[in-house]
Amino acid sequence: MRSSNPVFSRRGFSRDNGSAGFNAAPQAGGPAVGTQANPYAQQGGGNPYAQNPYAQPDLQQGAPPQAPATTGRMTMDDVVMRSAMTLGTVAVGAVLAWALLPVTSTSFGLAIGSALIAFVLAMVQSFKRKASPALILGYAAFEGVFLGVISEMYNSRWSGAPFQAVLGTMAVSGATLLIYKAGWIRVTARYARIGMAIAIAFIVVMAVNLLLVAFGVAEDGGLRSMGPLGAIVGILAIVLGAFFLTLDFKQIEDGIAYGAPREESWLAAFGLTMSIVWIYVEMLRLAAIFSGND
Repeated sequence: MRSSNPVFSRRGFSRDNGSAGFNAAPQAGGPAVGTQANPYAQQGGGNPYAQNPYAQPDLQQGAPPQAPATTGRMTMDDVVMRSAMTLGTVAVGAVLAWALLPVTSTSFGLAIGSALIAFVLAMVQSFKRKASPALILGYAAFEGVFLGVISEMYNSRWSGAPFQAVLGTMAVSGATLLIYKAGWIRVTARYARIGMAIAIAFIVVMAVNLLLVAFGVAEDGGLRSMGPLGAIVGILAIVLGAFFLTLDFKQIEDGIAYGAPREESWLAAFGLTMSIVWIYVEMLRLAAIFSGND
């Protein structure tokens, strides 16, 4: 089952014939790392690990290897640094948009345009064979403009909602990481399949709801209303965002363990940014609903 993020599902962390690194069974007769063949193994001769510097004796003991400190291999420091750069770009774009763009219909149109450009850049990157820092940072900048404008709009009507959304996003992201690292959540193939089925169903339902609202069939936002039903849908969306994060954490962990190239830390940062933006937007709506200042 592939990750929620297109950057992970295209390449890098998902090279095992579609199983995306979630405890996939190795091919018959092939070597295994835990329950998954190393997607970065260099094939050579009769021993598939003959040229692989990461083939250590513990490969047969059921645990992913610890990737050695080899030049050119992705490390957690690389992921943290790239994530800080990407999220920092989102934050700077949001602050500048908030400070420089007044709440008008023109700024709302600019926000929509920025969101569309960010979407296009994200799709271009997802179909590229290699990470492009320029595309990723460009996506982050335009996403930041979009978030800054809509955050200012929400704040003008529901004072303090963006601040609450930031705190909520940090809380959900931090709690998800702690729960994942504590081993309370095991990202298995079944876990990924069930979660992705729910996520796809949610997105389809939301798309239908948007169409119904646009054509006047559903009133007051339909399932995305600012009432109790909208709050329930928002909470479900935040849970899905946390689910996406667990997939990201797992694939980053596997990428480091299996010796992913260093440049793929940009893809890790890109994927984490998309998941965190998802959570923030849903938190913003939820904060507005609970503020009760309609």
